[in-house]
Amino acid sequence: MASWITTLRNLIVDSLEKSWLPLPISPEICESWKKGLPSDESGIVLYTSCMYHLAPLIEKAVENLEKFGVTEGGVRSRLAGVAAKIAGSVILRPDPAEIERANQVMRKIYDMLTKSGVRIRLLDREIYSGALLYELGFEREFATYAQKAAKYFMERGVKEVITVDPHTHHLLQAVYPKFVPGLNIKVHSYLDLMKSNGVSIKGFVIHDSCLYARFLGKYGKIRELLSPGQPVEDPYYTGRDTAGCCGGPIESIFPDVAKKVAGVRVRDLSKLSKDVVVQCPICYVNLKRASNGVKLYYLPEVLL
Repeated sequence: MASWITTLRNLIVDSLEKSWLPLPISPEICESWKKGLPSDESGIVLYTSCMYHLAPLIEKAVENLEKFGVTEGGVRSRLAGVAAKIAGSVILRPDPAEIERANQVMRKIYDMLTKSGVRIRLLDREIYSGALLYELGFEREFATYAQKAAKYFMERGVKEVITVDPHTHHLLQAVYPKFVPGLNIKVHSYLDLMKSNGVSIKGFVIHDSCLYARFLGKYGKIRELLSPGQPVEDPYYTGRDTAGCCGGPIESIFPDVAKKVAGVRVRDLSKLSKDVVVQCPICYVNLKRASNGVKLYYLPEVLL
């Protein structure tokens, strides 16, 4: 298992050094949603960290890790390490339909923000926040990358950003300042800046991001946005402090454990509704692997 963790760390670090992304994909995948959209250079940077576009690739990667049995040790774990090294030397290509879905989600966020009066600036290139390094415990490697990423922002005069996922928001707001002295970037969540005219579905259940609900204070805001859709609530299954986890972000180290946790969560959510609204690409990936008839929506997809 230790050899696999070392291989995983090296793969992420090597990919970040080459492309600013944690896995070997074409950077163009992260940029495709911007085509034709105007950028206001005096506006607030809409920073994606490529999270929605990485989600389908993470899903496929985790499926392969399960097949190789990375947590079982021995020959199968060593084979997984070899496979990862091979994967790191080629450009991985996720499902085009899922990339188009990510494009639509990001364009929806952009449109809702601009209609709410927010002036949006688009970066010349999306870079990853480094969340995976930090959340998997590779703190030394994260510190090096965070300083590099902060320099990227500062060179472009970035003073404010709008984040679109909980992992990136938490990292920039609470973690980066600890590793990058003097960094002064104001961090907004898109949830707080946009206005909704309703919800396109009714009777769904909300799967909360642990970060949004328990650490970033977005539990109430999410319900404010989704209330017209009459979400089904339960004091335990959807409570701020009691709702279950999706199983992430350990899917790259313990994919079998992550899937079992996701299975429990899907079982509990399905008692309330077969339609589930999620707020986080990592939650989406993990719950999808155990979906079992449950239909998953990203929060922006259901807002009007």
